[in-house]
Amino acid sequence: MPQYNPPIRDMQFLLYEVLDAVPTLQGLPAHADIDADTLNAVLVEGGKFAAEVLTPINLPGDAEGCHLDKTTHAVTAPQGFRQAYAHYVEGGWPALSADPAYGGQGLPLVLNQCFYEMLNSANQAWAMYPGLSHGAYEALHAHGTAEQKALYLPRLTSGQWTGTMCLTEPHCGTDLGLLRSKAEPIIGGAADGSWRLTGQKIFISAGEHDLAENIMHLVLARLPDAPAGSKGISLFIVPKFLVNPDGSLGARNGFFCSALEHKMGIHGNATCQIMLDGAVGSLVGQPNKGLAAMFVMMNAARLGVGNQSLGLTEVAYQNAVAYAKDRIQMRALSGPKAPDKAADPIIVHPDVRKMLLTARAYAEGARALLTYTALQLDVLVSTDDADARKDADDLVSLLTPIIKAFVTDNGWTATSACQQVFGGHGYIHEWGMEQFVRDARINMIYEGTNTIQSLDLLGRKVLGDNGAKLKKFGRLIAEFVEEEGTSEAMQEFINPLADLGDKVTKLTTELGMKAFGNADEVGAAAVDYLRVVGHLCFAYFFARMAKVALDKQHSGDAFYTAKLHTARFYFAKLLPETAMLIRTARAGLTPLMAMDEALF
Repeated sequence: MPQYNPPIRDMQFLLYEVLDAVPTLQGLPAHADIDADTLNAVLVEGGKFAAEVLTPINLPGDAEGCHLDKTTHAVTAPQGFRQAYAHYVEGGWPALSADPAYGGQGLPLVLNQCFYEMLNSANQAWAMYPGLSHGAYEALHAHGTAEQKALYLPRLTSGQWTGTMCLTEPHCGTDLGLLRSKAEPIIGGAADGSWRLTGQKIFISAGEHDLAENIMHLVLARLPDAPAGSKGISLFIVPKFLVNPDGSLGARNGFFCSALEHKMGIHGNATCQIMLDGAVGSLVGQPNKGLAAMFVMMNAARLGVGNQSLGLTEVAYQNAVAYAKDRIQMRALSGPKAPDKAADPIIVHPDVRKMLLTARAYAEGARALLTYTALQLDVLVSTDDADARKDADDLVSLLTPIIKAFVTDNGWTATSACQQVFGGHGYIHEWGMEQFVRDARINMIYEGTNTIQSLDLLGRKVLGDNGAKLKKFGRLIAEFVEEEGTSEAMQEFINPLADLGDKVTKLTTELGMKAFGNADEVGAAAVDYLRVVGHLCFAYFFARMAKVALDKQHSGDAFYTAKLHTARFYFAKLLPETAMLIRTARAGLTPLMAMDEALF
């Protein structure tokens, strides 16, 4: 069975030595009293919960899956999941970063991000049950009425209830403008204006389960007079059980699970087909403005999905390293490294090390990018400084599609590489590696496929504002290059970073000019372009991490030595991928569209 050791030291390195998070947080009114001791205590206890409670039920939960009673439409999660959720609630974990006005602890979002990385490493399928509640909480916190907030937010904050988002329908995935679910006003309904919803939703993660007493579904549907397309979508709260004004539960709502999806991975999470059969719901926000409200939850989910792949990359790496140190196969080409054994441990073989270091570098780069972005989110939601808020908003907007797509693509590569380290054993369930690969594959698909994220980055976030957001991130790189450009020890990191920054500027300008002539040029280049910019982000953070490690490498702490080795591997073996990507991005539209459809 796989094991998991929470990477708290690396989290602390980023928070305190690279990003200087505590002074940043203390400069925000909501976190003026925060200190490293508080952050550390939460990280340690959160790590214990992940490793000791969630890891043991991950492999058996995947094997068992969820169970649907077709008569009652009730879904039961795998054994141990409900008990783990009760433990989670008792520990106060749902309230970690929630608003104190609704019973939350008000701790920083960056801390919650670190906690959820550990949950995702330990058990991604389980973590999705409470994880979706965070997005529902954020959407309602931003767009709900005072009455809706008072009724629902305290119960989401405590974990008494969970939340979901219900978007996709059988005929439409990302293109939500095609959705058909309808909402009709209830004549003589409740004073708050109730609606009765009909339709079908699919791929609803955690859509039905036995972990909590109620589930608050956020559902997209159309009003009777709604305009066509995405401009005619409204958002509704549709609880599993109707809720009385005092918060007590009433009758079962007309919202039920008709089937469980048969999936490649995340078997422990109930991915449901949902029927809305006259379900009663209340409108959230303005009529026909539901998609904008739901984007609060969708953007949170996109960051969360990147965090899922970070978690899987980390746990796959840890188990592959342990196996590579123990498994003996063949001799090193340069001669025996373990002459007292029948063969050498496979960790001596260069290509095994390449696979391990690829996973390690992708984990450490992703952790740095996600931690930085979560810290920017804290600034965005808590600062009193309008300029700082705008800067944080722009950076989070730019980095969100990169996190979702680049980190999940890398997670698939890394978990596959770690499975390969195990050889034939990696294909066998009890080692856990094939589950990590299967679980990682969905992360590239849901919450907007990675192609959609690439189009969002190049089309909307970069070309859409003439590169303003990208230039803002570019200034961070330029300032760092200027600061470290005269340091001889930093040249191996600074030079390739500066070079890639120049190439991204030129590529962006070139693609923008092509797009003026034919917008499809954006679609031809977007996926390659996102990976190039993703590498630019990783190169920036690896250079910053290397700077700290260089300054402290003589401390005697092997952590810094390992950090430098990983950074050097990244720049030597992974960053050069950008040369190919830039060339393929420049190849343009013609090689893709020249063939007549009949020839396919």
